[in-house]
Amino acid sequence: METLIETNDLSISFGGQLAVDSVNITVPEKHFKSIIGPNGAGKTTFFNLLSGQLTPTKGTIHYRGKDITKFSPTKRTREGIGRSFQITNVFPNLTVLENVRLAVQSQAGIRYQMLFHFKKYRSFEERALEWLKLVLLDDKRDSPACNLAHGEKRKLEIAMLLALETDVLLLDEPTAGMSLEEVPAILEVLKRIKEQGKRTIILIEHKMDMILDLSDSVMVLLNGRLLADGTPEEIMKNETVQSAYLGGHVE
Repeated sequence: METLIETNDLSISFGGQLAVDSVNITVPEKHFKSIIGPNGAGKTTFFNLLSGQLTPTKGTIHYRGKDITKFSPTKRTREGIGRSFQITNVFPNLTVLENVRLAVQSQAGIRYQMLFHFKKYRSFEERALEWLKLVLLDDKRDSPACNLAHGEKRKLEIAMLLALETDVLLLDEPTAGMSLEEVPAILEVLKRIKEQGKRTIILIEHKMDMILDLSDSVMVLLNGRLLADGTPEEIMKNETVQSAYLGGHVE
C-alpha cells in the first residue's frame, strides 16, 4: 500500500532538551495508527510537528512524497491533513448543523454571501447532515453546540474535520475528559470512519482496549524516541515496551 506520511529523523528541542528525537515512521494510506507512551513521552509534540503547529529542529515530513516540513497548519489542511485537539474547538453559539455546514462551505472555498443562491446553502446543509449521521449526532442538529455534553462536542469536532474532506485525521486523545459512559460512542464513531476505508487515522490515546480494538499498528514513544512500532499484538508482546511503558505486565 502506498506510503501517505513519512518522517525522517524528525526532531525538536526546547532549551537544549530533545522533546522528539530522530523519529522515523511511515504511515500507509487508509491505515489506523495509534501512538502511546507515558506522560511526557513526546506524543502531542510529535502531533504538533505533523500538523504544523511546531517546526522541527531537524528532520523532514513528507506527505504523498511532497516535503511539507515548512508548511503552515492551514496549508497542511488544504493538502489533506486535519487535526483535532485535546480541548474541543467548536462554535458554541451556533447550532450543531451550522458548525458542520461552515466546515463544508470552507472546504468548498465559499464564504457567506448575501446574493449566493439559497439552494446552494441547502446542498451544504445536506452534506453537513450526512457527516452528522456518521458521527451519530443528526438528532442534535438544531441544538446549540454549547448545550452538548463533552462527548458530543468531541463527535461534533470530528464531524467538522470530516467535512473538510481531509485524507488524514490526527486525533489527539478524543476521549480525554469523558465519563466512562461517553467513551463507547466515540469508539463507535471511530469504527464507522475506519470501516468507510477512505481515511488514514493517527490517534493519541491512553485507553489500551480502544487502541487494541481499532489499530492496524501502534507506535510507542518514550522520552521523545521511538521505542517500538508494530501491530497491536507485537507491541503487547514486546518486552521492552512492557518494562518501559506497561510496568512489566500487560493487563
